[in-house]
Amino acid sequence: MNPMKILASLGAWRTQKILYQNEHFRFKTVEFQMQDIGARGYNERTVEVIYLTPVFMLTSEPHKSIDKRIEWVKVDKEVNELGLNFP
Repeated sequence: MNPMKILASLGAWRTQKILYQNEHFRFKTVEFQMQDIGARGYNERTVEVIYLTPVFMLTSEPHKSIDKRIEWVKVDKEVNELGLNFP
């Protein structure tokens, strides 16, 4: 039990970009998310998200061939929940 890993896991993951949305189930998306870990920067991940409620969601690893599957539509929608400014 590393104390730094415990502290890093406490921060919330914030959606920066919605990459894909399921055509049949609008509550399923594939998102690029970031987590602010203070002075050490940001953690990044790409996950498949199933929203059960606006507050509660399930995440899993996206399929490797998601761009070839017909039920997923590429949307590339910027969300920027962390409020980062890019030059």
